Formats: sequence, structure tokens, C-alpha cells
Amino acid sequence: MKTLITAKDMQALLAAKGPSGVPADALLTPQARDLLNDARRGKTRKPQGKAAVYAEPVVPDYEYKWEPGSDPKTPEALLAFYDSAPIRELRERMADIGKRIWSKDYVDGNGGNLTVRVGDNLVLCTPTLISKGFMTAEDMCLIDFDGKQYAGKRKRTSEAMTHMAIMKRQPKAKACCHAHPPHATAYAVAGVIPPTCMIPEAEVFLGQIGYAPYRTPGSPENAQVVGEVGVDHQSVLMENHGVITWGKDIEDAYWKMENTDAYCKTVWMASQLGKPLKTISGSQAKELIGLRKSLGMDDYRDSWKECELCDNADFRPGVLCAVPPHDAPASNGGQEYNDNAEVLVQQITNQIMESLKRG
Repeated sequence: MKTLITAKDMQALLAAKGPSGVPADALLTPQARDLLNDARRGKTRKPQGKAAVYAEPVVPDYEYKWEPGSDPKTPEALLAFYDSAPIRELRERMADIGKRIWSKDYVDGNGGNLTVRVGDNLVLCTPTLISKGFMTAEDMCLIDFDGKQYAGKRKRTSEAMTHMAIMKRQPKAKACCHAHPPHATAYAVAGVIPPTCMIPEAEVFLGQIGYAPYRTPGSPENAQVVGEVGVDHQSVLMENHGVITWGKDIEDAYWKMENTDAYCKTVWMASQLGKPLKTISGSQAKELIGLRKSLGMDDYRDSWKECELCDNADFRPGVLCAVPPHDAPASNGGQEYNDNAEVLVQQITNQIMESLKRG
């Protein structure tokens, strides 16, 4: 039976043996896992008499890192890898994010899927035909880049191949999130690519949103077109389908899904206000691209001219229906319609009067 380690147990174990003394197959409580992760980063609090030394604040890093060429090969080694503490932690995080996308109405039924790259040729993915709001760590699948499954009690999703098509082309894509958030998916159904240079946060954390033409979901053709667009775009609208986002870890990929739907919702609402949408300048957009790069995110628009960065000439949010002023002259089309209506009303009136006379 596997050993269950609580937070109190972990404190004692770390004090005696350090992080390397924690059994690889042990079951950890969430608090114990946090203590272990902090210890591995070297940011634990060390007692100093009755006081404690303040731990240096850190930004959590959820990216899974592996040694190139270290993928397990044998069935036994693959199962042990699947059951290891770091992979179990990833599987639990995937289940948690599944609950998040489901609770935000980004998916319905068995829609959506998640993937995390965990080796040169290994990927964790969600299973097929399951509600993302009710997954557990045991439901996650371990597959290779060809789609062959090595672990997991449920069958893997066919759409994992689309995720891996991005990963194969873009090494920085370590995790993908696919969902059907209503506002962003509406853009995908309408064939409208969201404009740029509207909101600074979107410029920094999303960059330009990509658009992939429709192909049957789960098909090799869909994997190819989405994979090609995903090289330069961390958020891709899939025509008549939904959205796929990628990041350095699954948390990052999920955040970009939230960013995408919130941005599409804001632009859609702004387009209904009857006013031209304002943008930042090209020089300001250049600054944001620089900030994006400083955070470790590439942007293929880095070499673009300033006048190209905020060119939204193809953006058509819809028709704005404004009521013309009372003193505005009627258009030819409107006048013709009114004249015809008057003639028709007169004809009907004459027919009614004739009927009354005969009666």
C-alpha cells in the first residue's frame, strides 16, 4: 500500500532528508505537495530560533520539464511514469481545469479537451465522451505523438491529434486547451477575426488571434490546418467549431482561453454602442509586443511596420442600425417604398368603398 504523507509528515521528512527523501510513489495531501514543491525550488522557511526567515516571493511555475531522450520505453516503465508523483499532480490539475471550463460554460456535454506534453514523444490528454466537469485524475490518458495509448482507464480523445499538431510545429506549446466559449465561438461561426490594438492585456497575453478554416473535428485535415495556424498564434478560432489555445503549461493555456472569450465579448459589446471602436497607436502596439517578448512569448509581428499592427480593415462586427433624424431626406429606396405603399393603401380603400356602396 502506498504511503500517505500529510503536511506534518512532510515537514518532518524535509527537515530530516530533504526533497530527495520523499518516496516517489507516495500519496501526498495538497498541503504536503505544496511544501514539497517549495522545497524543490529552495524557497522554504527555515527556523532561526523562535523567529523564521522570510521566504522570497516567487511566481509559481507549472511547466513540466523533462530531460531529452528520457522517455520511458517499456510497458512497466510507462505505467510507473504515469503513476509517479509529478505526473499525478499534472493529472489532478487537468481534472481541476476541466471543472473550471465546464463551470464557466465554455463546454457542454462531452465537449472540449486538454493536453500536456510530458516528454519527447509523450502527452497526457483527456478522454473521449466525458463531461469535463466530472473528470478525475484516473481518467487522464498517456499517449504518444502517434496517438497510441499507454495508460489511463478511459479511451483518449481523437482531437488530441490536433493539439499535438501544434506541439510538433511549435516547441513552446507544452499544453493545449480546446473549448467552445460562447463569445469567441460566435466569432468563429460568423467568420469574423477579432480586431487588434483594442485592449493592452489582450495584446500582451494573446497577441493576434488566429483563424483556421473548417475541417472535420478530429480529422488529420483539421490537425494540419490548426497546427499550421497555431505556430504563430497562441489562440486560434476554428471555423464553425470553437477555440484552441496553447501555452507553456496547462494553466497558461487555460488562462488564454479566458482571455480570448473575454476579449471577444468586450469587442462585441463595444460594437453595439453605435460608435467607432478606438484603438491604440501602432507605436504603442510595438511597446506591448516588446513587453510580450520580455515575458517569454514570441510574436511574429515583431518585424511589422507600425501602420500594419493596428490595421483592422477586414473587421466587420455587424450592421449598426441607427435611426435617421426626422429632417433627414429619405433615400431613393425608402421613397420608392413609401410611394408604392401609398398606392396600395389607396387601392384597398377604393375596393372597400365600392363594396359598401353595393351593400
